[in-house]
Amino acid sequence: MRTVYGNKQRFETVYFKKFPGYYVTGDGCRRDEDGYYWITGRIDDMLNVSGHLLSTAEVESALVEHEAVAEAAVVGRPHPVKGESLYCFVTLTDGLTFNRTLEADLKRQVREKIGAIATPDFIQNAPGLPKTRSGIYQSYTELVE
Repeated sequence: MRTVYGNKQRFETVYFKKFPGYYVTGDGCRRDEDGYYWITGRIDDMLNVSGHLLSTAEVESALVEHEAVAEAAVVGRPHPVKGESLYCFVTLTDGLTFNRTLEADLKRQVREKIGAIATPDFIQNAPGLPKTRSGIYQSYTELVE
């Protein structure tokens, strides 16, 4: 590792200050009862919805727990009252069709798994989700274009 270009202090703050003596990758994980580690996503991908911080990975996980969803991406969309709202993109399992009933089921799924504050405002069918070379989803603006 070297540094953040031209800003050594930022490099040290971002990667070493949160847990002194340890390097922070920015990825979250949990360890299950069998000792296996499960990668949960980026810890810095947070949305501020009505004053509540929500993890995009948490909402994506709730969506993909539904049998109809093969893959999901969640991004923030500007909202005049909430600050941000959840805009979700889902890729369905082969052979399934996106419709209002499924959309309602997915919203209910997220609400039950996380809570009412996490209910998506928008869910859009996305046959393929664009990603960067590292596999990270693009921003809301790039996804809707």
